Amino acid sequence: SSLPLAGRCPCIAVCAIMAFVTKKDSGYKTVVKGFLTGGTQAALTYPTEYVKTQLQLQSKTNPEYAGIMDCAKKTVQEHGVKGLYRGAGVRIIGAGFQQMFRWGAYTNLTQVFRDEKTGKLSQTNNIICGMGAGICEAVCAVTPVETVKTRVTDDMRRGTGKYSGSADAIVKILKSEGPLGLYRGAFPTILKQGTNQAVRMPLQVQIFSIISFGDDTKKQSPIYNGAAGFLAGCGSVLLTQPQDCVKSRMQSEAAKELYKGTVDCAMQMMKNEGPAAFFSGAIPRMVQVGMTSGISFALFPVISQLLNKVM
Repeated sequence: SSLPLAGRCPCIAVCAIMAFVTKKDSGYKTVVKGFLTGGTQAALTYPTEYVKTQLQLQSKTNPEYAGIMDCAKKTVQEHGVKGLYRGAGVRIIGAGFQQMFRWGAYTNLTQVFRDEKTGKLSQTNNIICGMGAGICEAVCAVTPVETVKTRVTDDMRRGTGKYSGSADAIVKILKSEGPLGLYRGAFPTILKQGTNQAVRMPLQVQIFSIISFGDDTKKQSPIYNGAAGFLAGCGSVLLTQPQDCVKSRMQSEAAKELYKGTVDCAMQMMKNEGPAAFFSGAIPRMVQVGMTSGISFALFPVISQLLNKVM
């Protein structure tokens, strides 16, 4: 059975317990679990995502906000609490798809890369599976979702009133720029998500094995899984913040006029603003990514157990 094997190998434990797509799950179960976990996580953490994006988009030579709290305070003063959730609709829905693609790809890849004799997954192969999952989610879900979210929040920041919300932005982008308009900044997004999961998956496994002391009874604990996910999420930010900053710039409303492409964007950021520009919004992103990762790892075993009783 899968559980004894999971107990012997921490890598398999994460696959067997945390994966959104398993051999035992039906497609319907996977969709429900993915949307519930990803959507709940996104709804709880979206204000930090919004603040992070605003801090990344503002000019470093003439910043509008002094920091995280100043950005949140001014947003609430000007637009109310709902201002912190501008563009959240597409993000919440997209988070469900993102989690499905991430864990679906990761689980299927682990089936390919596991040792046939022992059933174990090496650290190197775990990194490869994580990178594959990150690339899959970037192409299938993250890039279009992030593009819409960034365009809507940037529109509100600039006060141009071009979009009334996420759905309106999607329609207008498709009408004026075609499907490729939703894939602006795809290259840095793929780099970011690939690196994210290549670091986060094996790191979460290692942290979980350390804090649980190899105790099999803790493998479905939302506290232990959440804590390991939070720390792994924070660690992955350190290696992906530059890509995230370039991605946000490339997905902004003014990107077409300002940059020729991803490389040009990065070069202009370095030339005009220096290396610090690549780490703008790092602290709120670390909080946001840590929270989303931790909540996802904590929620899924709980949601999975509940749904397995009724489905």
